[in-house]
Amino acid sequence: MDQEEQQENGIRRQAKTLLSGAGNKAQAGMRRAHGFLSGRPRWEQAVLVGLWAFAALLVALLVYLMILIPLTPGIDDLKQVNSARPSVMLSSDGKELGSFEQGLQERVKLSQVSPHVVTALISTEDHRFYDHHGVDFTRIAGALLASLKGDAQGGSTITQQLARNMFPEEIGRARSINRKLKELITAIKIENTYSKTEILEAYLNTVPFLYNARGIEMAARTYFSKPAAKLDVLEAATLVGMLKGTYYYNPVTNPERSLGRRNVVLGQMYKHGAFDEKRFKALTRRPLRLRFERQLDRSGRDDHFTAHVRKWLLEWADENDYDLQLDGLRVETTLDAELQAAAVRAVERQATALQAVADVEWSSPSLFNSSSTGTYTSMRQGVKAFDYYWRSHATELDAFVRESGEYRRAVDGGEAPSAALKRLKGDRDFLRGLKEAKSRLEAGFVAMDPGTGEVKAWVGSRDFARDQYDHVAQAARQPGSTFKPIVYGAALESGIPPEQTYVDTVMEFDMGNGKVWRPTDMSGTSGRQITMREGLVHSKNTITAQVMQDVGLPSVIKLARNLGIRQSKLSPVPSLALGTSPVTLLEMVNTYATIAAQGQYRKPVFVRRILDRDGKVIADFGTVAPERALSQASSETLIDILRGVVNRGTGTAVRYRFGVTGDVAGKTGTTQNNADGWFILMHPNLVAGAWVGFNDNRVTMRSNYWGQGGHNAILLVGDFFKTALDEGKIDKDALFPGGRKPEPVHPRAAPEEEFIDEEELNEGVPADEAVEVLAPVEDEAVEVETVPEEEIPPPPPPPTPVPAPEY
Repeated sequence: MDQEEQQENGIRRQAKTLLSGAGNKAQAGMRRAHGFLSGRPRWEQAVLVGLWAFAALLVALLVYLMILIPLTPGIDDLKQVNSARPSVMLSSDGKELGSFEQGLQERVKLSQVSPHVVTALISTEDHRFYDHHGVDFTRIAGALLASLKGDAQGGSTITQQLARNMFPEEIGRARSINRKLKELITAIKIENTYSKTEILEAYLNTVPFLYNARGIEMAARTYFSKPAAKLDVLEAATLVGMLKGTYYYNPVTNPERSLGRRNVVLGQMYKHGAFDEKRFKALTRRPLRLRFERQLDRSGRDDHFTAHVRKWLLEWADENDYDLQLDGLRVETTLDAELQAAAVRAVERQATALQAVADVEWSSPSLFNSSSTGTYTSMRQGVKAFDYYWRSHATELDAFVRESGEYRRAVDGGEAPSAALKRLKGDRDFLRGLKEAKSRLEAGFVAMDPGTGEVKAWVGSRDFARDQYDHVAQAARQPGSTFKPIVYGAALESGIPPEQTYVDTVMEFDMGNGKVWRPTDMSGTSGRQITMREGLVHSKNTITAQVMQDVGLPSVIKLARNLGIRQSKLSPVPSLALGTSPVTLLEMVNTYATIAAQGQYRKPVFVRRILDRDGKVIADFGTVAPERALSQASSETLIDILRGVVNRGTGTAVRYRFGVTGDVAGKTGTTQNNADGWFILMHPNLVAGAWVGFNDNRVTMRSNYWGQGGHNAILLVGDFFKTALDEGKIDKDALFPGGRKPEPVHPRAAPEEEFIDEEELNEGVPADEAVEVLAPVEDEAVEVETVPEEEIPPPPPPPTPVPAPEY
């Protein structure tokens, strides 16, 4: 039983006691009344009985109101409304991640609000505002009469609405007589405490709008990108019209309803003399014009995970009539604080090392050859980062300048395009900032529990303060060979056994319209018969293309959707099998989590449940039943094949470099020109994946070695998993079905260095642009992959990503 129900039961008990105490007196009074009525005409008796009944009803109501008075907010409460508590987000172990402070409420004086707002508000909500003392009994009577005729109307005054806004918990949310009476008493108290001007000011500062905007000032900024003082009559009518139902009359999602409601408000203003009929008709013909910009607030501790949760919660609260700033909700997320800290350290440490690799490799025409990130880190201070890239990519630099906001604003302002380009390229500060932004390596990382779908760690970029663009749930990039297990999963489902053989040769696939697709591998072809199992372990494009042809594109796309790719568009073209359709990292890790869960799909869960300020659960999101996406037999076979990737294929670095033990399976991925590096690793308790690249995919890692997911993204995942295992966050002895504990592995250096063939590298390159390959640096070299990563037909470059707004 909640607090409001307890109060109502207490009131009923008090009323019963008072009324029963008068029971005997009432009976005696009835005997006297009977004697008084006897002998009188029937009509007179009826009138007298009706009057006495009405008087008794009034007395009972008065007694009930007297009981309610101490249960409603007092004068001190009226002056201390700010005691409301903000809602908080918590990690799975109870650590506070962020809160919803009242940062989106900016109080303004009534003199700082457009007079159109005040006129629209009074005309629509309470035209007798200046004539009553908190409760308009005339309007209540009219509303009751209209309701009896079938036209339901509200009788609340602005003061009564203010009472609800100020004290949502004390007055209650339920539609009941008890709530209305509490509201009535509180409204009278407010009228006796504040002046009419203060009431209007308080109302306009506390009335809730959608998108976490509270008060007229934030509403004006959210919907029209201007302060409340500058709202015109149409904008004022639109916002006042929302008060009848903010969600129903939301001008962003329901523009037609909002326009109709705005015109109703204009009609009320006309009715009460705000303007003449000609002006009214002209205004109603005007379109609804918004300049919507959500005002996003952060507590100062946000990261990409809390920003994602915050955005989702704002929508949830709007739909479920909760105020995150006032209601004191406790939002229990699924994030594991220790795993999150491990993920942050892994991304920071390994992405910084990879940035040094990119800086050094692009610093001069000579390409240094080392498989140790430590070598590049030690050389970083002695080179001019990306100097050779900018000298050899003049066309790209011009394109980057033309795509900048400064260039567009200059051209829109009347400056000639060629002059704007020349001026900006001569602006050292501008050019330095542009180059730094384009050459900054980025990364994304996410980990989730395959058994529950709960997200345990989430790192959207190297630095949230610098880059709010989320590379987990927002950035869609080509997944490369991490998509291949979906193709092989579809093959297993269709009955093709893993030992089915295919010829390792380049084949042509008719794409229609005279176009032919010829997928190849960087390692070349052998002409041998290769099993489907080995084709996936060694990431052979030639084998994958043939498997896809046998299965068919519709089956591959259907399975991809079932496993977890449910938001991104999948292009129905043959090269889809090699991962050419952009997807998000969250979708890919969710897909692998489904495979790890023996084919049972679970939607990613990042909020486990929500509690009110008293600890009562009001929403639970952790009990959704899984969906069967892939048969258990096919899942077990697919996991077994992907074990081979880690044990002897392109993902061996997690074993020899980080000493990751346990029954794990995974897949690497690399896209054309080394634009994207991927690695996803599955463990029975946890699935984690990382993406590495540049925000603009025209900037890439230079060497094929460091451009591969098996050499870049794998560092982030391996670092994270090593910490998770060492700290006991996941069970070292856990096994997938059919698995066995592998032999102990310890981090070690590989026996040989990877060399880059200078002749092959410069094939087809003019002599004056040839690259010199320096002698290898002998420093902690690591074992190279037995089969180089795949080559994928180049897609058209997507537009430069636009940074996400700060949540």
